[in-house]
Amino acid sequence: MPTILVIDDNLAVSTALEVLFSLHDINTLHTESPEVGLTLLRQEQVDLVIQDMNFSADTTSGAEGEALFAAIRAQHPDLPVILLTAWTHLEAAVNLVKAGAIDYIAKPWDDRKLLTTVNNLIELSEARRELDRRRQRERRSREQLTSRYDLRGLVFEDPASERMIALACQVARSDLPVLITGPNGSGKEKIAEIIQANSSVQRGPFVTLNCGALPAELIEAELFGADAGAYTGANKAREGKFEAADGGTLFLDEIGNLPLAGQMKLLRVLETGRFERLGSNRERQVKVRVISATNADLPGMIRDGGFREDLYYRLNAIELTLPPLADRPGDILPLAEHFRPDDKPLADSARSALVRHAWPGNVRELRNVMQRAGLLAQGARIEAGDLNLPRAAPPRSNGHDEPDRAAVESALARAGGVIAQAAAELGLSRQALYRRMDRYGIPRE
Repeated sequence: MPTILVIDDNLAVSTALEVLFSLHDINTLHTESPEVGLTLLRQEQVDLVIQDMNFSADTTSGAEGEALFAAIRAQHPDLPVILLTAWTHLEAAVNLVKAGAIDYIAKPWDDRKLLTTVNNLIELSEARRELDRRRQRERRSREQLTSRYDLRGLVFEDPASERMIALACQVARSDLPVLITGPNGSGKEKIAEIIQANSSVQRGPFVTLNCGALPAELIEAELFGADAGAYTGANKAREGKFEAADGGTLFLDEIGNLPLAGQMKLLRVLETGRFERLGSNRERQVKVRVISATNADLPGMIRDGGFREDLYYRLNAIELTLPPLADRPGDILPLAEHFRPDDKPLADSARSALVRHAWPGNVRELRNVMQRAGLLAQGARIEAGDLNLPRAAPPRSNGHDEPDRAAVESALARAGGVIAQAAAELGLSRQALYRRMDRYGIPRE
């Protein structure tokens, strides 16, 4: 049952409020003293405070109410407070609303309007508490994950990231090949590092090769090495990545760019651990854990004849999918804080702009944006304008003051699924938001 604390020196007011709220299953605590009220707030779980503006006889300035509100806000910054006011101290109440009070109610009040306000605030307070509890659970889970595994300094807070990282750590001890899929710039190499750091070959070398950064005719030489004279310019024998990674991990980024001839040789290495350098007939034996990554549609490439199906199934014995940054919004601000210069904190305007941006370039784009903003910001803080991000489209998108599906989903994501908070952002009632969720097929969970 929700609880309201009434702080008012007029017993008739407190009694009337208690009777009103009891008829609607709301518990009421009452005190005539601001000091006792502050003590009750420390001892009890309270969802809402209704406070008077004056407590001493013949006092109408509202100064006592201002002092009480300031004390409540200092101890409980998120607790909603409604002010009971008479015309003699209306100006003081209006000033406190500007300072963060939820609303003021003139005496005598309208029971119906008061109940509507109170119920909305209680619902929001309960939603915030549930959100706080969920965040605490998520923080404890992240701390356990960080203490149990070597995460190579990875910065993350979003539950989607945590689930993927936990799975990566779980499969790290296996010797099976791992395929990491996800868009460019999303952090696939960092996940490969985490797998290596928690694997049975963690003390071995970690060797990387970006198959998309080399001409097709050189990729095989990079992978398998080459004897002198194997190709034009090969003046001496050279070691390939597989030899360099022996006893450790080889990370093959952009695996979809590997030419078909190289794919056939890679498949043989995965199956037998044996290969020959280019220009050599001598077999070499290695033991290498292979992790590959791609942003390409490998099944589509198989259908088009550009990628071997047998290699695909060999590479993705375990597949990890790294979501784009836009699908793990809880990571945006922690990463921005990680990338920003130490002497340039983020202004609130910059934080809002960062959360609203779609991040098509993912973590790589965010890092570049923060590094550039740190250099160009003229003030003591990084403001939204310093980020040089394109202006976000307004939530209401069809010209008729009506949020579309994307706007609703975006608001729900920013609110962590808290309906009341998302509805307030969209300028809707809870029921209006529910109706739109049903219309767009968005689950109510």
